[in-house]
Amino acid sequence: MPAPAGATTATASAAAPGPVLIASDLDRTLIYSHAALALAMPDAQAPRLLCVEVHESKPLSYMTETAAALLVELTADPEVVFVPTTTRTRKQYQRIRFPGAPARYAICANGGQLLVDGVPDRDWRRQVAARLAAECASLEEVRGHLLATADPAWLRKERVAEDLFAYLVVERDLMPADWVKQLSEWAEPRGWTVSLQGRKVYAVPRPLTKSAAMREVARRTGAVRTAAAGDSLLDADLLLAADRAWRPAHGELADTGFTGPGVTALGLAGVAAGEEIIRRFAKFRRRADGHLP
Repeated sequence: MPAPAGATTATASAAAPGPVLIASDLDRTLIYSHAALALAMPDAQAPRLLCVEVHESKPLSYMTETAAALLVELTADPEVVFVPTTTRTRKQYQRIRFPGAPARYAICANGGQLLVDGVPDRDWRRQVAARLAAECASLEEVRGHLLATADPAWLRKERVAEDLFAYLVVERDLMPADWVKQLSEWAEPRGWTVSLQGRKVYAVPRPLTKSAAMREVARRTGAVRTAAAGDSLLDADLLLAADRAWRPAHGELADTGFTGPGVTALGLAGVAAGEEIIRRFAKFRRRADGHLP
C-alpha cells in the first residue's frame, strides 16, 4: 500500500517504488511579478526571463529561462506528479502557461478546488462543502463581519473566491495594528483562520487547506513521496505535510522564521529562489529514484 503524503522518510523509503508528488505554491514561489523579481545584480548580469502569465494584455508573471528548462525536464519524467498548488481561483490559475508537459492535477482556491485535466473534480468539491458546512460558520456570516468592521478609510477591495473564502485588499499603513488580531479572535471559534499577507487579509475556513488536497492527489496517484514549496502563511500546512519542503528567503514564512521537520529555509529571494526550488525538486526526485546517496 503506498505511503501517505506526509509519511516519514524512513517509512516512505521502505515502500514500494511509485510516483513522486511535487506540490508547489505559485506566486512568489515558482513565478514572480515584476515587483517581486528581486533582481539585485547589475543589469548586465541579470538572468534571462520567460513570461508565463499575461493579464489584460500585459505581461504579469515570470520565471528565469533556466528555471523553465529545469521544469520542462522535471515534468517530462513519467514518475513525477507535478501539482501547481495555489490560493488563486481557477480563472486566475488558468492564465498561467507553464513550459513543459501540462499538469494533470492542480489545486486552486487554497485546496477548495481540485482540477483534473483542467476540469473541477465534483467529488472533491462535495467533500469540501460537506466539511465546511459541518465545521464552520457560513461564508455569509464571516463576510458580513469583515465588511461591518473594516473601515473604508483603509479598505480598498473586498473579494470572495470560488464561494469558499473571502479576502480584503487594504492599506496596511492606515489599518489599526490590532484589527487583524481582533478579527482572528472572532473567527477562531467559528472555524475560520485569518492571515495578513502583504496588502491582503484572508479569512479562510480551517478545513480548507492545500495539504488536504495534496493528500488526495497522492492517494489517487499512488505517490510514495511528496515534496512541496511555498512562501506564505497559507502554505505552512502544505510544507509540514510533505516529506521534504523548501521556503524562499522572502515572504511571511521567512518573516516569522517558520520551520518544521523536513522544511529547509533557502538563502535566496525573488526569482532566483524560484529557480533554486526547481533544482531542489529535481534533486529530491533523483534521491527517490536512488540516483543519489
